[in-house]
Amino acid sequence: MASNRHLGRIVALQTLYEYEFRIESKDPTADVEEILVRNLDRYETAIDDKGFVGTLVNGVLADQADLDAKIQPIAPDWPIDQIARIDRNILRIGLYELLHQADVIPPKVAINEAVELAKAFGSDNSSKFINGVLGTAYRTLVEDTTNGSTTV
Repeated sequence: MASNRHLGRIVALQTLYEYEFRIESKDPTADVEEILVRNLDRYETAIDDKGFVGTLVNGVLADQADLDAKIQPIAPDWPIDQIARIDRNILRIGLYELLHQADVIPPKVAINEAVELAKAFGSDNSSKFINGVLGTAYRTLVEDTTNGSTTV
């Protein structure tokens, strides 16, 4: 199941990346559901939990403004629109899992998976950047709220 979810995260990342690219390119035919279905069809026999992939994609898109607002103060030297598109979407997926999937995805797993995506698809320094931002997000947005503090 773990490797299956890893592949699911790759498909979610591909879907979010393509959708964002097409939206920013003013493509009037950009349809996230069509992109998701097409990407899932490519891995039809390898991904059993297609719902997991759909939850990631739809959850990230539904919470994108909030996720971006939470990322920005953690990476103040990098305005969200200046973070590489691939890194930005990896951060969104990782932060979404930390904030909304903690009951099914342990925080260390969410961060590690995001780092692995960055190693596979990002630039040379992406994995360190992703690890730093998500580690800080965990400490300030997740851990502090579970300890009774409301520091954000």
